[in-house]
Amino acid sequence: MRKLTVRAAVTFCAAVSLATVMGTADAAPVASPRSAHTIAQESTRPAVPTQPVIVDCFGRPQVEPGAFVLACGDGNSRLTSLRWSRWDAGSAVATGVNVVNDCKPYCAAGTFRKYPVTVRLDRPQTWKKDPQAAQYTRLRLVYTDSRPAGYGQSVAYPLWN
Repeated sequence: MRKLTVRAAVTFCAAVSLATVMGTADAAPVASPRSAHTIAQESTRPAVPTQPVIVDCFGRPQVEPGAFVLACGDGNSRLTSLRWSRWDAGSAVATGVNVVNDCKPYCAAGTFRKYPVTVRLDRPQTWKKDPQAAQYTRLRLVYTDSRPAGYGQSVAYPLWN
């Protein structure tokens, strides 16, 4: 008799759950369909221009940040003291400092050294996370004085999307 009671209880609960789900679906309000006229208006409406952003290591959009991490994995290269003279639909330009770990004798024991740079952001494209926004996809550094060992006077980095 106990097996029959448990089986009946399980069957009853399943039936109640199914009825609840079906009842909820039936009770849900039906959205009114958009007319062809509304759809045509939306497709001819110009896109709202947005100021391009630079996306940080956490996937957050930034506009004219004062600092920016280049080496997201270990933080061994970052930009600080950024002063932006331009930030528009085509490009952005700033001066600042590239702080780089020399990793000598190894990164955990290395020394962070400072190098003055000019930063240029360009190649704006649609941001995958928000198709209504644009993001810069390339960052170029020009070392205006000394530079880290092994670096050229100008270095370009693709930015993540």
